Amino acid sequence: MDRNQLLEGMDNERILFGLFFVFGNRLQAAGDSFYDEITCKQFFLLICLSLFQDEEPTVNQLAEVMGSSHQNVKQIINKLEEKGFLITVSDQTDKRKMRIKQTNKMNDLKVKYEKQEMAFMKHLYSGLTPQQIADTVQVIKMMENNLIKIKENKE
Repeated sequence: MDRNQLLEGMDNERILFGLFFVFGNRLQAAGDSFYDEITCKQFFLLICLSLFQDEEPTVNQLAEVMGSSHQNVKQIINKLEEKGFLITVSDQTDKRKMRIKQTNKMNDLKVKYEKQEMAFMKHLYSGLTPQQIADTVQVIKMMENNLIKIKENKE
């Protein structure tokens, strides 16, 4: 019996809830097999790090962008630092803050996988129109905001 048959009769909200987990698992498995040097979660951190153009982010800033805990992000940072992809440096004005900085090795990694990443993205979004992608982004942003509100109400 295939999964679609198992899901018959279930409401779409529950199906979508489950599909988020399935999608996350499949995305992580695909990403982990994609890179020789790093995991998919480590690559995601590097993408988030590249979003900060004006100054290197702190661990807390990266955690916020990634939607993850300080502790989980710190573990990923430590592994990437061991591998030489980034370094932590003290903040110029507040020595208690540690800022995360890319190394040249990270730039080399970007160059190495650039064509493969483009092909991966093309395959991932195959069959989807730009409008479908834009609509999906908006829906997921709204759902993320709902999750943030749920968490805030629990605290």
